[in-house]
Amino acid sequence: MNKLTVRIVGGPTAVLDYAGQRVVLDPTFDDPRTYQNGPVTATKFTGPSAAPTDLGPVDVVLVSHEHHIDNLDISGREYARRARRVLTTTSGAPNLGPLATGLRPFEYAEVGDVRVTAVPALHGSPEIGVVNGPVIGFVLEATGWPTVYVSGDNASLDVVAVVAEQFPAIEIAILNLGAAQIAARGEAFLTLTAELAARAATLLGVRAVVPVHQDGWAHYTQGADDVVRAFETAGLTDVLVDLRPGDSATV
Repeated sequence: MNKLTVRIVGGPTAVLDYAGQRVVLDPTFDDPRTYQNGPVTATKFTGPSAAPTDLGPVDVVLVSHEHHIDNLDISGREYARRARRVLTTTSGAPNLGPLATGLRPFEYAEVGDVRVTAVPALHGSPEIGVVNGPVIGFVLEATGWPTVYVSGDNASLDVVAVVAEQFPAIEIAILNLGAAQIAARGEAFLTLTAELAARAATLLGVRAVVPVHQDGWAHYTQGADDVVRAFETAGLTDVLVDLRPGDSATV
């Protein structure tokens, strides 16, 4: 079995080398700054560990949703619009240029030898998720390679269970964590907490969890150290791949 290589850029952004394809997740490359969108303020306090030019040729950009600045910031949007290929939500694709393809949950696209299937994600509680708008995750499959789940901004274990049922061979999960909260959405968590991530690992039965979306933004209420503690408490230290921005690993 071949192995996935993951490089953490920061926030939700990571680079995957998988089955001969280079994949970028939710590109964010802005320097630290504050963004204002109506009543919502988002503050980015850490820049990326790599610039777009450091990533080399990229075959596809996977955008879980394009309407939230912490998943696609200004530089990230420019990067996606110049990309060779983009897969995202059906509502987001028209905003990302002619090479963007919108996928509904369980629709798929072929990228080289890789099948990329969109899967559901719920960005908060059921009520808040509707307000937050459509989000998808992705499952990557290729012959001779581990099946990889990329959660996107999902806060629901029920959704994880659906993905696990549809794709029982998942070996690696790249989970958007951070226990994100914003005042405009009350106390609801908009992404998985560290504790729920450990439970998700058990639901999925994976051999490796790679956290992303846990650093660099003020509305992430948990960070990498919280995730380490949660996985230790759950007896899952051998499953957690604890990478920080700039780190990479082969899993």
